Amino acid sequence: MLAPMLPSFLLVALLLELTPGPNMGWLALLSASEGKRAGFAATAGIGLGLAIIAAASAFGLAQLAHQSALVFDLLRYAGAGFLLWLAWEAWIGERDVSPSKIHRDGSPAKHFRRGLIINLLNPKAAVFFVVVLPGYIVVNESVAAQTMQLSAAYVGIATLIHVVIVLFAGQAHGWLLNSPYAGRVRQGFAVMLAVIALWFFVGTFR
Repeated sequence: MLAPMLPSFLLVALLLELTPGPNMGWLALLSASEGKRAGFAATAGIGLGLAIIAAASAFGLAQLAHQSALVFDLLRYAGAGFLLWLAWEAWIGERDVSPSKIHRDGSPAKHFRRGLIINLLNPKAAVFFVVVLPGYIVVNESVAAQTMQLSAAYVGIATLIHVVIVLFAGQAHGWLLNSPYAGRVRQGFAVMLAVIALWFFVGTFR
């Protein structure tokens, strides 16, 4: 049986996921600079991260992050720090975006792990499952079944949007590989990623 509030929940989830955030920005930069394969690997990691947070919320871990300012801030700062590290690495460590360089230093497993970490350190996801999702659960129905359905729907919508981002941003990959300005473009990506990290840091998502 479908959750009674599923249609309205889907609309809210779609609108929230269309709001620019760290996942969206990072995926666009990654796919444009390293191609769709890297973007899809990162998308899989992000999806797994969302699923883990959904499971954690069922056991009250996300509730702790929401109620404790210290835990929430630690998650937010750790996420911002990780994004800044990625920006720094892009700036100094991989200016050559040739296919051979990407194959050696940017394996799908690496991008999968990064997508997973970025999402696990994003308190916005934890707060969503604690604050938003319960508002769409009907108490006289099976709460567990509704929670599972709504969580799966949210992960599905987020993943679909991320795939679309990868497909569009990945179209720029071929140009970057052949452009004499590829190094500068990559540094530009690093700057934008740093801006996203700072946005994360100052509490835009709180």
